[in-house]
Amino acid sequence: MKTNTIITIGRQFASGGRDIGEIIAKDFGIKIYDKEMLSRAAKESGICEEIFETHDEKPTNSFLYSLVMDTYSMGYTGSTYTDMPINHKVFLAQFDAIKKIADEGPCVLVGRCADYALENYDNVVSVFIHADLNSRIRRVANHYELPDNKAKDMIIKTDKKRASYYNYYTNKRWGDAESYELCLNSSQLGIEGTAKMIEQYVLMKEQFQNDPEHKFKIF
Repeated sequence: MKTNTIITIGRQFASGGRDIGEIIAKDFGIKIYDKEMLSRAAKESGICEEIFETHDEKPTNSFLYSLVMDTYSMGYTGSTYTDMPINHKVFLAQFDAIKKIADEGPCVLVGRCADYALENYDNVVSVFIHADLNSRIRRVANHYELPDNKAKDMIIKTDKKRASYYNYYTNKRWGDAESYELCLNSSQLGIEGTAKMIEQYVLMKEQFQNDPEHKFKIF
């Protein structure tokens, strides 16, 4: 299968978002970027990668957010960039890296507000993956060898951080159906089934855009 689409995946912790993205990338023959976005941003900005990992999908305060977005919208010079606080630099470098990756062609981007960074791109399908809490607890408990109560705490804390980060840096709400083009429950379809559903949606959308009058072909 081939695609010209960039797929962004937002995800609840332990819903299988990364695994789903890997299947899609493999089936379409395209690259997937998750933490790889941090490596790319670090390399291009010259900022230590550990700093990106420290701030990765972590919430910030709304005042800092307003400073970041004002600077980004107005553009920034070398001297302005040098004087920025590190949180500011990390956000801008990651935002730029996501756009550069997208400009290189179709790919899968996991998390890090990629859907928002690419909201003006026509060839993007934004997806949010969620799953039943019990299935996520089982996944985390098995992976990290934790009791259920500790696994639940990890899920709640991680989701809270991701939601705070997304809500601060975008004009949308994390996990809200209106914030994404497609929302799927991986508990209902499984990891493989959810990936196939996204692939079919992408192909059908491309077919419709190329020929709106043509009857859909089920892939």
